[in-house]
Amino acid sequence: MPEIELNCQNLACPQPVLECKKLIESKTPAAFSILVDNDAARENVSRFIGSKGYTAEVQPVAGGWRIVATASDMSAQDCACEVMNAPQLASIDRKICVFIASDVIGSGDDELGGRLMKNFMATLPELGADLWRIVMVNAGVKLAVEDSPVLGELQRLEADGVSILVCGTCLDFFNLLDKRAVGQTTNMLDVVTSMQLAAKVIRP
Repeated sequence: MPEIELNCQNLACPQPVLECKKLIESKTPAAFSILVDNDAARENVSRFIGSKGYTAEVQPVAGGWRIVATASDMSAQDCACEVMNAPQLASIDRKICVFIASDVIGSGDDELGGRLMKNFMATLPELGADLWRIVMVNAGVKLAVEDSPVLGELQRLEADGVSILVCGTCLDFFNLLDKRAVGQTTNMLDVVTSMQLAAKVIRP
């Protein structure tokens, strides 16, 4: 068992990820473990430490999970940088982030709003290579699950290289974590960073 263990139980998103980030940046340990107590934190932490060059072994424990992080063949020091390097950052200089916080567009009639959202998703490919990322929070995560009326459109966008991030806390709130059918489960750190890095943010 690694000597360093972070107890992130009872911490709301994105605190478990931020605690891991702080530890990696300050100590770059070869191995450490994290205790979490909800599915969203388990998925977010596992994905984050994977992006930092660690392998993640998830072990069930009383009240949640222990995630054991072990540096891969590339040293932890080498992986302590941000997920995107300078060339990657340069490549998003003109990129667009679409921020979706609802499963409908506008207010007044949800049926009409649903039709407008479907039309919006179907039209997004017109942005071409400038469309970089779609971020979904609150009721917007309902668009990324099984039986979503726009699932086909989102899957095509993802297949074309568009990054789709789906808020894990929001999926958990709506009891939809196991029904996500497109994109990656994400956390508020990723959401904020995405909006910071994008050249333009569109919110329908």
